[in-house]
Amino acid sequence: MMKSLSKLHSKPIDRRSFFKLSGMGVLGAALPFGMAACSPADREKVLPYLSMQLYTVRNEIARDLQGTLRRLAEIGFTHVETAFWPEGVSHREGVGYLRDAGLSVSSIHAELPENGDKNMLLELAETYGSNKIIWHGWPEDPRYSSYDGTMELVSVYNDVSDFARANGLEFGLHNHWWEFRNRAGDRIPYQILADELHEDVFFQVDIYWVKVARLDPAAIIRELGSRVKMLHVKDGPANPDDVSATEPHEPMTAVGKGTLDIPSVMEAAAGYAEWMVIEMDEVEGDVFAKLQESFNYMIQNNYATLK
Repeated sequence: MMKSLSKLHSKPIDRRSFFKLSGMGVLGAALPFGMAACSPADREKVLPYLSMQLYTVRNEIARDLQGTLRRLAEIGFTHVETAFWPEGVSHREGVGYLRDAGLSVSSIHAELPENGDKNMLLELAETYGSNKIIWHGWPEDPRYSSYDGTMELVSVYNDVSDFARANGLEFGLHNHWWEFRNRAGDRIPYQILADELHEDVFFQVDIYWVKVARLDPAAIIRELGSRVKMLHVKDGPANPDDVSATEPHEPMTAVGKGTLDIPSVMEAAAGYAEWMVIEMDEVEGDVFAKLQESFNYMIQNNYATLK
């Protein structure tokens, strides 16, 4: 029998516990309107789709799963990026709750099946009706602290990508700050990843953590170009000292209310990013109000559209 969700999580859920519960997943979205075949000028006219990461409302989900999903739909979201369900809720049950709320899955953060059963990815692809797999990247892998370690991770990622491609799926990477801040020999890990990963591996750039790493997210997006298929759009203080592996991090703001230059990021991503995924790791106050502000900002400024 399923346990009461209110009893499962009597305190806020940290990221490590969140991903322990998350399992592997897949995401999917077709390239909007044949974007790859368009000229650069035409690509700029194609808006990415809007989604949101359910990690933002993890504590609300623990208290009232179905009510939380209904609130997201009332805000205006049509798609979410899934990462976990509370203990006792299966992926198939979760999909059912999403459908009941009128929500579809844009993307799912997945565990990395290193030395594991990659066939789980196929099962989840069928469950969620999606074709893209994203490694969520948490916690920091110590291999990112050396060139040889980063190259070992390149081999792992390429292996998963080979499996994905052979089965009609795609594989992508989500970043935090260390990929853009650590030193791997005389280089930064993301530079090695960009050079050595198979072309099939795409990037889901978390613009907030790039800025925490003291880099310009817009410049990074322009550098990676067509490898950037998705963004995690978040805003807030982006304090370079906020890099502890123990949470919570500093509270984040609604998109457009923090320190990030969102317009420059949107301009850099035009024609490349297929999805803009709103996320707030930590929130003070009413999370739904901040999500509504973020939703309005992205739609009203013509930075994204609904699918």
